[in-house]
Amino acid sequence: MLTYILRRLAFMIPTIFGILLVSFAVIQFVPGGPVDRMIAQLQGHGADATSRFAGGSGDMASQAQQQALTTGAQSGYRGAQGLDPEFVKELEKMYGFDKPAHERFIQMIGNYLRFDLGESYYRDVGVMDLILEKMPVSISLGLWSTLLIYLISIPLGIRKAVKDGQSFDIWTSAVIFVGYAIPSFLFAILLIILFAGGRYFDIFPLRGIVSDNWTDLPWWQQGLDYLWHMALPTAAMVISGFAGLTMLTKNSFLDEINKQYVQTARAKGLSEQRVLYGHVFRNAMLIVIAGFPAAFMHIFFTGSLLIEITFSLDGLGLLGYESIINRDYPVVLGTLYFYALIGLVMTLIRDIVYVLVDPRINFEATPHA
Repeated sequence: MLTYILRRLAFMIPTIFGILLVSFAVIQFVPGGPVDRMIAQLQGHGADATSRFAGGSGDMASQAQQQALTTGAQSGYRGAQGLDPEFVKELEKMYGFDKPAHERFIQMIGNYLRFDLGESYYRDVGVMDLILEKMPVSISLGLWSTLLIYLISIPLGIRKAVKDGQSFDIWTSAVIFVGYAIPSFLFAILLIILFAGGRYFDIFPLRGIVSDNWTDLPWWQQGLDYLWHMALPTAAMVISGFAGLTMLTKNSFLDEINKQYVQTARAKGLSEQRVLYGHVFRNAMLIVIAGFPAAFMHIFFTGSLLIEITFSLDGLGLLGYESIINRDYPVVLGTLYFYALIGLVMTLIRDIVYVLVDPRINFEATPHA
């Protein structure tokens, strides 16, 4: 198993390299990059034309607008007509576009190997610092949602398989599919209306994952305050997330229950609980475990975006969305690098859990012809 883990760790390197290479290449052809956006702002098409320069370049923006020439600047940027070509080159240097693409990519890879993810174009803060700042929100949503979804779905799916075709199976299926049909953000709005001061009750908070005075509270009140803030966002994500896993668990158990080894175990006089959890569970859970990394990654990075917006939670999902809209390429590539690492590690953890659940699995075995 150790050899397999080391081999998988080594395979992560070309995988991440390929992901970054493709993403970097796509970015080169996306219109409206940071230089284009700054030129548009300097020409009066943006509200915050001087925001980037105010931090360290003094009156550079106002001087740039005074450097407008009557002859158009011969540059490759739309809207650059009327700006001094030397100033456009200064913009390119500031954003790192003064070097060829392959040099920029090699430099980026070298920095990423040291976990230096660069600095945001518009926030004047390091990308790693941004990720670490937003991490608690996304981890909270992803961890609690995934944990609750699995704690609900697996027992419910097993129960539905045992009671297949009976009244319990029928009415729980109806409830599951109703929950699955409700979008999580719509259910989040309903929760706000009912329990967060929207119209009826004002029980739960609507912003952040902790209160402003959280650091002043004793440890046990800090825990309660945290759970109090996470209750509604987590409920909104869980309601539409457990339907697929429940049905997957049910169908997996049904397939195993009808196999010959289960009939043999029953014929030997083993109790139904011993048959179900001693024999069926190990085999049926393999397909459920296989879907864990994808489910966690979906909740952790993708499924939380609308929930973060609805409940005013500043997490990684919102950060990634805003960075794409703003063409903040260091944040885009830095968060993608982080996502890829997490995804590959989760896949490796899935394989390790495979072996723990069923020791008969051997990833190092050589297949026979």
